[in-house]
Amino acid sequence: MALIKSISGFRGTIGGKPNENLTPIDIVKFASAYGTWLMSQSTGRIKVVLGRDGRMSGPMVETLVEQSLLSLGIDVVHLGLSTTPTVEMAVVFEKANGGIIITASHNPKEWNALKLLNNKGEFVSAEEGKTILAIAAKEDFNYADIDHMGHLISDNASLENHINAIINYPLIDIQAIKEANFSVVVDAINSSGAFTVPALLNAIGVTKINVLNAEMHGNFEHNPEPLKENLTQLCTTVINNKAHLGIAVDPDVDRLCFVSEDGELFGEEYTLVAIADYILQHKIGSTVSNLSSTRALKDVTENRGGTYFASAVGEVNVVNKMKQEDAVIGGEGNGGVIVPDLHYGRDALIGIALFLTHLAKSKISASALKASYPAYFMSKKKMELNASISLENIFAQLEKQFSNYPINREDGMKIDFESEWVHLRSSNTEPIIRIYTEAPTQIEADQLADKIISIIQAIQ
Repeated sequence: MALIKSISGFRGTIGGKPNENLTPIDIVKFASAYGTWLMSQSTGRIKVVLGRDGRMSGPMVETLVEQSLLSLGIDVVHLGLSTTPTVEMAVVFEKANGGIIITASHNPKEWNALKLLNNKGEFVSAEEGKTILAIAAKEDFNYADIDHMGHLISDNASLENHINAIINYPLIDIQAIKEANFSVVVDAINSSGAFTVPALLNAIGVTKINVLNAEMHGNFEHNPEPLKENLTQLCTTVINNKAHLGIAVDPDVDRLCFVSEDGELFGEEYTLVAIADYILQHKIGSTVSNLSSTRALKDVTENRGGTYFASAVGEVNVVNKMKQEDAVIGGEGNGGVIVPDLHYGRDALIGIALFLTHLAKSKISASALKASYPAYFMSKKKMELNASISLENIFAQLEKQFSNYPINREDGMKIDFESEWVHLRSSNTEPIIRIYTEAPTQIEADQLADKIISIIQAIQ
């Protein structure tokens, strides 16, 4: 069981002892710290948008957060069961001072979290996160008296507003999607995707929809992370139903994965690649993904006349780099798609609409579309570090050995070889180093990882 306090929010397992797990006491403390920070940023009335995913502990956490904010004198816009991107957009629609999303994203059912947003509907910055952590540590709260408590505001239009913004996005072609007459299977993983994804699909002209795990009880049918080993039911159903496409989202609907008509995964890494390819056909510009994402995005970007940039791992870092480079599309290789002229947040719903438009206009199958992109394969390994050897010494030795190749030290160390790369990152919570590699074949990716591990072992 665990409690993780980070600059982007508070995450932990439900139950157990305070300050060791995400208990009611911790939830109240963290919500109060965030509310106190917001109040320090403005002299007027404060308003916060609050939404949650469908996990089992959601209603309990939501009530505690809501009442904590109201007790501070903050008005709360109650979205209830929602998605991360919907909450992000609602902050802007409501002209709110901030927002909280109650979700542990892809983590198992025993986890939950408070993800914190600023007044732009974007995750708070590192410095802002540190300030909120300090307020929580000091428990420096001043609750309102009876005459100045906050008000609860109902909002039943947030999803409709989100979907309307998507269907009005210039590159969404509803007529092309209707004419394609897609048959789609959705794995909603017993959470918010069960009602939000079908609502989006209906709005863009898809009527043949089969939803798996549609009961929103939060007792996830399988591990909720949308990886191949967790999506066997979806893959099988796509084949049995002779569907054109399978769609998997995580519990808060900000990560997106597709299954092709042959039952094979399109691949989380290639979700962003395909959508970027479509965007770049209409808007030449920069693209961004993190250092651990596939090189295929760089290839596709340059093929379309754009420029690719890599950021440190983490959505906040991707967004910052996108703003710096005025990117037209960006995201992460975990199926996170960020469309900046809609909003700066990972959004599976706009991702679905753009992908289906691209697929409809291409007039080919999903498997054929995947085959049209450069093929790369990843290996993800880790190794324990000798406590007596510094990570910087390891990096220095590697930098010396591979000095003839481009090296990026923005986030750990990434070495780009001619047709493959390796990215090394230390863990913040364990004495390990993560080794991510990518190459034209799985064997080559695994071999490169093993080679780097051998070199590090010799250094230690």
